[in-house]
Amino acid sequence: IGAYFLKPKELKKDDITATAVDITSCGNFAVIGLSSGAVDVYNMQSGIHRGSFGEDQAHKGSVRGVAVDGLNQLTITTGSEGLLKFWNFKNKILIHSVSLDSSPNMMLLHRDSGILGLALDDFSISVLDIETRKIVREFSGHQGQINDLTFSPDGRWLISASMDCSVRTWDLPSGCLIDSFLLDSAPLNITMSPTGDFLATSHVDHLGIYLWSNISLYSVVSLRPLPTDYVPSVVMLPGTCQTQDVELLEETIEPSDEMIEYDSPEQLNEQLVTLSLLPESRWKNLLNLDVIKKKNKPKEPPKVPKSAPFFIPTVPGLVPRYAAPEQNNDPHQSKVVNLGILAQKSDFCLKLEEGLVNNKYEAALNLLKELGPSGIETELRSLSPDCGGSVEVMQSFLKMIGMMLDRKRDFELAQAYLALFLKLHLKMLPSEPVLLEEMTKLSSQVEENWIHLQSLFNQSMCILNYIKSALL
Repeated sequence: IGAYFLKPKELKKDDITATAVDITSCGNFAVIGLSSGAVDVYNMQSGIHRGSFGEDQAHKGSVRGVAVDGLNQLTITTGSEGLLKFWNFKNKILIHSVSLDSSPNMMLLHRDSGILGLALDDFSISVLDIETRKIVREFSGHQGQINDLTFSPDGRWLISASMDCSVRTWDLPSGCLIDSFLLDSAPLNITMSPTGDFLATSHVDHLGIYLWSNISLYSVVSLRPLPTDYVPSVVMLPGTCQTQDVELLEETIEPSDEMIEYDSPEQLNEQLVTLSLLPESRWKNLLNLDVIKKKNKPKEPPKVPKSAPFFIPTVPGLVPRYAAPEQNNDPHQSKVVNLGILAQKSDFCLKLEEGLVNNKYEAALNLLKELGPSGIETELRSLSPDCGGSVEVMQSFLKMIGMMLDRKRDFELAQAYLALFLKLHLKMLPSEPVLLEEMTKLSSQVEENWIHLQSLFNQSMCILNYIKSALL
């Protein structure tokens, strides 16, 4: 790197300077235009001079721009005398020349599309097709010297920066101005990123490079032509710190080393479905607890050593006899013990009973959130009248699920809790009219929510499939 210096013979004179330069797409050759009108070609690896365009010089005036096409077949040069010349890159022979209306200030070639942009001294822009060698578009509107040009990656937009502190975007297919804004400082150079998402600019009296985001990539932007009497607005230069020109009162400045963290609200919008953000282990396996318990069950149960009781029951008499325990052979007797009012109610059941009175179920829901899967199953199983609960408590639980669906909060918990409730008490629900009525309301709520979500899912999938398959 830096082993060779590309110095044409004319550069030995003090009044001759290099005014334009371009490197071929292959990276092997450099084309240099001089203020004397000469255009030379050099090899980048060896630094050897590979020829010059024209017999003595390519242009009578100073060279304002040089460009080479993507296949190294054509070289384009322009000079201050107002001529645009096309040369054969290999044998350096002049192919064609075009006379311009005004002296060119600079030139830029979009190699993929073969479109050449020319900024003229009369503050206008000419766009030329290098295949037909004809001017296809002409733009005017700048009130100062045009400092730089850049094309969008697809070649549809031409962006110009001028000394009148304006940056304008021209749509080449329609030939119209689609965007324009003013800056506090005149832009000197502009270029666009290869993906088209950023525009980089440099400005007078500013050392930094400023980046502008292309909002048309992530939002809907109207690209309608701007009217002729459009007055652009002044846009502040993007920055990362406060400028020195802004004076702040000492009272308002408070030194603080703490970072200001953004606190997200619990729900962004009432129409959006909001999840609880609890770990999946709290709700995902509620329906599979039986399977998990079977898998975790040891193959052989622990063996209890056989030992005689301390007091052996005997039947009184002359000869004491062993009293065997009586066995109940009634096949119709149930093994489920109905505790009824003797059962001790949990805090969750008490909160549900309070919810029936004041129609507030946040306390009961918060208690349920703090429990693990086994605790949740125990609480829901205890809602049944056979386990110490009541029909009113079960009705209150269903109303709590309805409240969660109405608010669209803790959506995944509502679905998981409702599924476990149905698994445990499905046989009992049809026999109670109150519970059946609540289940009918819940069914319509769940169906309505899922239809809304399904439409949003389908819309998102449609857009993603289009983006993946469309030829953009």
